[in-house]
Amino acid sequence: MEIYKDLSNPKSKEFEKLLNSQLSKNTIEEGKVIDGKINKITEKFVFLFVEGLKSEPVLDINELKSMGLSESIKVGETISVLLEKIEDKNGDVIVSASKALKIKGWDKLVEAYEKKEPIMGKIVSKCKGGCIVEHLDTGSLMFLPGSQISDKPLKDISHLMNEPQKFALIKLDKVRGNACVSRREIISSFKKEDKAKIIEKYKVGDIIKGAEVKGYSSFGCFFNVNNELDVLVHLQEISYSRVNHPDEVFNIGEKHDLKVISVDKEKLQVGCSVKQLSPDPFEHIENYELKKVYKVKVVKIMDFGAFCELEPGLTTLLHSSELSWTKKNVSAKKMFKVGDEIDCVITEIDKDKRRVAISHRLAKDNPFEIFEKKFPVGTIVEGVVVNKNEYSLFLNVENLEIDAFLHCNDLTYLNNGEDELKKYKKGDKIKVKVLEIKLSDQKIRVGLRQTRPDPFDWFKDKKINQIITVKIISSDNKGLIVRPEECEMDFVIKKNQIAINTADARPSRFTGGERIDCAISDLDFDKRRATLSIKLLEELEKKEALEKYGAEDSGKNLPFSSLSTELSKKNKKK
Repeated sequence: MEIYKDLSNPKSKEFEKLLNSQLSKNTIEEGKVIDGKINKITEKFVFLFVEGLKSEPVLDINELKSMGLSESIKVGETISVLLEKIEDKNGDVIVSASKALKIKGWDKLVEAYEKKEPIMGKIVSKCKGGCIVEHLDTGSLMFLPGSQISDKPLKDISHLMNEPQKFALIKLDKVRGNACVSRREIISSFKKEDKAKIIEKYKVGDIIKGAEVKGYSSFGCFFNVNNELDVLVHLQEISYSRVNHPDEVFNIGEKHDLKVISVDKEKLQVGCSVKQLSPDPFEHIENYELKKVYKVKVVKIMDFGAFCELEPGLTTLLHSSELSWTKKNVSAKKMFKVGDEIDCVITEIDKDKRRVAISHRLAKDNPFEIFEKKFPVGTIVEGVVVNKNEYSLFLNVENLEIDAFLHCNDLTYLNNGEDELKKYKKGDKIKVKVLEIKLSDQKIRVGLRQTRPDPFDWFKDKKINQIITVKIISSDNKGLIVRPEECEMDFVIKKNQIAINTADARPSRFTGGERIDCAISDLDFDKRRATLSIKLLEELEKKEALEKYGAEDSGKNLPFSSLSTELSKKNKKK
């Protein structure tokens, strides 16, 4: 072997140059994508030649086929691979063609993301929360969220599966190697371009014919114009009258003319107005008078009333409380239909608040006033029972569409009004007396017992402390129920009014049917109340005895006058 001592000669320098060039070509690092030439092919493996490696890298032939590289499996073809390890523990070189493809694909995705360019892909499968999209150029898999599939909700996406289409890259995570795409942005961008062209056709002041009501919001109503544009009519531009919500004026599907009042080419929005198609009716509101009857047109019916039009553009609410004199909580749906023309009276005009109030019932005669003129208080009338509840009856008088109220306490003078109520049913005819008419409250009260003699008149010639005879009807723990002779009313003698002596004040002493005397302790003709007392009778008799015979202890010197006292003492000692 020849040793060159002098390295400055031309041959040495030429050899050094050749050696350096060869080493630079074979400088290889792990984790980089390198190109390898197919050197040998077997049934299961493909052997590559990579300049600079001491052994041939080996690839699984199935890996290449799964990547769609079947046509590239030929001797002499070049394949890009990722060098994972230059040498493992067995001395083999570890490479991967699929990982190299992913890295190259990722670089393309990054480039497209930075340039904001769309990429071509196809939806290959569904997953939780969305779909998986395959990049057509590199085979990289990306996530498509369900909200980004389309600009409208789609129940079925079978027609989109495996179809090549454009997607926008909206998120890249280089650390995790995840990519998120959107089909919705591609659709919106096309629509945005189309919408800009459509909006250029409209100018402020244009009249749009036959726009269809599409939907409501708390701030306005959306209209569809020729199936190409959605426009907003703000709440304040719906009517000159006060409107709380668009559904008070419009129904979904209705068609209305609109006036363009604003065009925003940056936001791609067109603002319209309904009320500006007609002059402001509040400018000549003085032409309308209060308490005067006008014809109004029903334009919309709600649960709480109906919206009526006095003239085009002047809409007002007819509240359900102003529909009828007699029917409470009546529904406007049962009385009117849209398009009906009805009589109403204007009850309020507020120009500052731009509000007009109307009433339908005031346009008719008040049946309560008619009743008062025809049947003043004290009149005897005949009524028919039309309704009944636990404590009262309701009577209709001469088909006036108003019900008179008859409480069970006004059925009879006795204390069993609820029992008396059970005797009556719907359709019964009763003669009653008008007791009270309240026009403000729209109430009429009548009574049946007031048409009959009052049994309490039995006490007209009686006075307090007068002694009367009563018959005991029954007794209970609270006292005695008694009825004065020749009187049809029952009264209660309370337990503490049965006797002076507490031991004798026992209702059980009486079995019923006895006739006893008692005194009148109180009389109130306004309240029709009389209070009876046996105790008071004893007190009056005692007082009379004292006045007639002297002191209370007179007679104590008589024989055996103290016998009862001595016997009591003897019993106590025992």
